[in-house]
This record gives sequence, C-alpha cells and structure tokens, in this order.
Amino acid sequence: MPKVAIRSLANEEVGSLDLPEEVFTYPYNEHLIHLAVVSVRAAQRAGTHSVKGRHQVRGGGAKPHRQKGTGRARAGSIRSPLRRGGGVVHGPRTRSHRNKLSRNEKRNALKSALSRKLAEERIMVVDSLDLDSHKTGAFAARLQGLGIDEKALIVDDHGNRNLILASRNHPQLKTVDALGVNVYDVVDRGYVLFSETAIGRLSAVLRKQRKNGSAS
Repeated sequence: MPKVAIRSLANEEVGSLDLPEEVFTYPYNEHLIHLAVVSVRAAQRAGTHSVKGRHQVRGGGAKPHRQKGTGRARAGSIRSPLRRGGGVVHGPRTRSHRNKLSRNEKRNALKSALSRKLAEERIMVVDSLDLDSHKTGAFAARLQGLGIDEKALIVDDHGNRNLILASRNHPQLKTVDALGVNVYDVVDRGYVLFSETAIGRLSAVLRKQRKNGSAS
C-alpha cells in the first residue's frame, strides 16, 4: 500500500498516510489521459464563433443589374459570397465543442494521472491548509519552504476563503475543491498539494464502484 508523509505548513513531518492502492497504483495510460485532457479543454471553449451566410446578410432583395446588355457578369444578389460584404461560405457556426467521456473513463484517467504524480514524488500532503492570513506573499513563502517552486495545484475545500484569496493572484497557483480536480490540472502542474481532508475525500470518490459491483 503506497504511503505519503503528512507535513505541516512549517515543513515538519507530523505523520504518514496510507493511500488506497486502487487509486494511487493505477496503471499509467497515456492515451486515456490524452483523451481526458482534450475533453476538459474542449469543454472550456465558448463555441460562440459565428459568421453570416448569404441568407443572413442584409440586402439583396433586387437583382443588382439586368441580366444582359451591360457587359458584366450575371449576378442575382449582392449577398453572394463572391461580393464584398456578402455571405461567407461554410463559415463557423455557434456550437458546443464538448467531447464527452464516460464517468469511468474520467475516473480512470484521473487515477492514472495521480498515480504517475505519486510515483514521481510530486504529490504532497499537509495536515491543514487553514491560513492565518489571506496574503499571497506569506502563502508563497510557506510553499517555498515545502519545496514547491513551480506551478502547483492546491486542493482543499471550496469554503477555505483565506486559501482562495491567498492563491488567486499568484500566476503559478490554482486552488480547487477536492471534488473539482480534473486530469488537465494534474498533468499541467508540477506539484499537487493536498490537505489531509481533501485527499481523503477525493480517494473516497475515486474508489466508488459501479452498481454491478465491479471496480470502476
């Protein structure tokens, strides 16, 4: 069973934690992680890109000029894509870019990413992330003391206001609730810092089984 040290924010070891094997020793599956990352990033796209086709452009009710006798090419509407200000052929339309994965695929991709982070010793657990101050500089100094000097994902409870305020202005930090962790955030950041409570909540969710009793 994998273990991880529990530290305080003062970088003192205060205990250890046994992690569930079905979560933190899950086989590394690069293809599944790739699909999950693509799905997360696609869902973040607004999909509001749009242009007007010839049936949406204003004007064009009358024929621009007569059919014959002018020496010009035949034209039926100023809304033609051939004309300046006309419609656009096969242009983008407003749509959703979501690329859905099943619940089990998402769960297994996250387990695979977390297992890889743990094997690389990039997962850290602290006994508590309750801060005395909302100052970003003070929190950054605490992280430096823990050896976190690059992009990091901070995982705790969404009600921890001081933590959210202390991290939101730091360009290398992102704070999420334990149930809001996704594969993209895990693989995009060098370290994942959990509070002891948060890693327990996330592990409990990832260990859930399907109704038929087989492991998810």
